[in-house]
Amino acid sequence: MPHHTSPPSAATRRLDASAAAKPGSVATSRRSPGTGSPGGIAVEVEHLRKTYREHVAVADVSFSVATGEIFGILGPNGAGKTTTVECAQGLRKPDDGCVRVLGHDVTRGGRALRRLVGSQLQSSALPDRLKVWEALDLFASITGHGPGWPVLLERWGLADKRNTSFADLSGGQAQRLFVALALLGAPKVVFLDELTQGLDPAGRRVAWELIREIRDGGATVVLVTHYMDEAEQLCDRLAVIDHGRIVAQGSPQELIANSVLGIRVSFSTDAADVSWLSAVEGVDELRRRGRHVQIRGHGAVLALVASALVGRQIVPVDLRVEQPTLEDAYLNLTTSRPDQQEI
Repeated sequence: MPHHTSPPSAATRRLDASAAAKPGSVATSRRSPGTGSPGGIAVEVEHLRKTYREHVAVADVSFSVATGEIFGILGPNGAGKTTTVECAQGLRKPDDGCVRVLGHDVTRGGRALRRLVGSQLQSSALPDRLKVWEALDLFASITGHGPGWPVLLERWGLADKRNTSFADLSGGQAQRLFVALALLGAPKVVFLDELTQGLDPAGRRVAWELIREIRDGGATVVLVTHYMDEAEQLCDRLAVIDHGRIVAQGSPQELIANSVLGIRVSFSTDAADVSWLSAVEGVDELRRRGRHVQIRGHGAVLALVASALVGRQIVPVDLRVEQPTLEDAYLNLTTSRPDQQEI
């Protein structure tokens, strides 16, 4: 984190006025990974396995996080994301495998490791009557180092909630408080589990800037999220977990490129029959519902389909192409199980 003498960021000043923030005002540039320690590994997970009686929460997970990057973890509910990051923080003991954070074995790192790691958990709570400033002051007395808590109070937009009891905070305000608590010790690695859950869209974008500030201050960030736009905007690399295993890793662009989803071309027409488009080069699949036609293909399929349509005197005014998105890649990689809770 930046030193406490630094002036409050623009993101901080806008946080409580986020309803008026414009999405386009948020910077989307990324800093190159590894600036904390070029080439270093901050988190290393090898063949992690964790079970709860007969249930296998994490079957076999391996990944590494470079120092100074924002590393995202995606997956359906019940895929094992939260269990994985809890094991990585030393909050749960793995049944098998090895987890190292900043060179420390998490099962034996003890106090030395805890001083280097900050955590914002998916499910957290404080005593209802505990005031915001009291929580920060209490946790600061335990960490004993890092930025003073008044700095984090300002940075995370909680200054006007200083004397508010925990029970009276909104969901978004409580999330901000937990992040501020996680940053009190100036950790080298920060785990954020569903950080922006409960924030409105403008508030989420402001939080994105603050996550970048955490990384730009020298920390490595491990971010668990369900939001595809958040993962694509923030993360240098991603791991997708499904059924307790890593099913894909790479940058958001690499996951999209490797998804083999192809290009989608769509248009509307009153023509009775367009099945002949299936024979056009580059067309892999053709579907029609009423006037709407959707084609999945590859290569120069847009130009070839457009040429074929014009050749038949069909000139749709809404002809458009859609490139695959991270959400498309994610859905292609995973099997959603909406009836299960996160484990």
